[in-house]
Amino acid sequence: MDPASLALAERSAPRYTSYPTAPHFSKSIGAAEMRDWLAKLDPEASLSLYLHVPFCAAICAYCGCHTKAVRQEAPLNSYAQTLMREIALTAKATRARRVTSIHWGGGTPGILGPSRFSAIVSVLRAHFEFSAEIEHAIELDPRLLDASLVKALAAAKVTRASLGVQDLNAHVQEASGRIQPFETVARALKLLRGAGIEAINLDLMYGLPKQSVEDAARTASLAASLEPQRLAVFGYAHVPWFKSNQKLIDAAMLPGVGERLAQAAAMRATLEAAGYEAIGLDHFARPDDPLAIAAREKRMRRNFQGYTIDAADALLPFGVSSIGRLPQGYVGNATDLAGWRRAIEAGRFATSRGVAFTREDIARADLIERLMCDFDIDHGAIAGRHGYVDDVFDAAQASLDALAKDGVVITQGRRVVVTERGKPFVRLVAAAFDAYLHTSTARHSSAV
Repeated sequence: MDPASLALAERSAPRYTSYPTAPHFSKSIGAAEMRDWLAKLDPEASLSLYLHVPFCAAICAYCGCHTKAVRQEAPLNSYAQTLMREIALTAKATRARRVTSIHWGGGTPGILGPSRFSAIVSVLRAHFEFSAEIEHAIELDPRLLDASLVKALAAAKVTRASLGVQDLNAHVQEASGRIQPFETVARALKLLRGAGIEAINLDLMYGLPKQSVEDAARTASLAASLEPQRLAVFGYAHVPWFKSNQKLIDAAMLPGVGERLAQAAAMRATLEAAGYEAIGLDHFARPDDPLAIAAREKRMRRNFQGYTIDAADALLPFGVSSIGRLPQGYVGNATDLAGWRRAIEAGRFATSRGVAFTREDIARADLIERLMCDFDIDHGAIAGRHGYVDDVFDAAQASLDALAKDGVVITQGRRVVVTERGKPFVRLVAAAFDAYLHTSTARHSSAV
């Protein structure tokens, strides 16, 4: 591994699933803004719905999600009831009704079980109109999947399932606190496909404790043998100052920067050899998958769920800690379960943070999204598209020149092209256009 790549990989940067990024959300955005912005939504606006379920049967040591372990029915029943109240509260505040995308995240939404899941979907249908082409996606833990839950998913017309796999080597699973044999994953895919849910994503990780390059390649090979439509390959972000459960992982067992780079490269090579196209920073898809087609046509998007074809006018958040996007800005629900519940049960929105977009935010968000999706931008043209003179983003040039010396980008005037060598470091390129980054004390994960 050359020294320049190692140095780049040691740098940190936001993941840019939003801009401005979450550390810049302010408590000045609250329930009043949420209500006002919902009321101003065009009645014909298309909607994407995100539902967060913050529960798991157990917490994996590497987990960075907003979730907690539950083993009793009462918390699940209570959460489902409050979630349904929030759906009704939100629908009452807006005239927009047409839903084009639904995404359930967590935690693991499957922990709700078939009856609670079905009840929530019924409430969604009672308050919103599902378009004929809706994508209805859910994140699932293969270990919790059974025939009754799959039957409920199919009845709710779930179209896509994302399964958390991470790694398929026993010693890595043990070190990571998630025991999940290959046979468990294979059985989950068989159940889903048997119910007609064919669009399946698998999530993989590198940089896990005791994981080697050979382990990463083996995981990618086994995952590809199951023939999912898409795969996502994420680098483990070790942030024990933010997620206390990660303190269970001995940092000495984690691969170094060079090893992480090699693992990511091995996974990519394995998946490409199996016929998958590399999409954006960390996704892979079959060439005929809608995401691969959108990537080739430069209309792929990026949001809190990663790469997507979702182009809805607004993203409405439901559940504790969930984040939404309205034309005026980002809105985030309370991150504490009790606070979220108190607000909703009192008939108030649980919005506790967010950011109102400036005109410049919108332009920079467009620029960063196109960089993360296309690896090729003309920042002068993007400036013009938003009513700015073409030199408004020229202050990024010093950072871009340094990245060009390292072979990460090629610049031609105001055009910036990320090289093949530079694609793993595209977050560093995006950071050159981040007006907030150097004013923040937030700590970010490594660039690779």
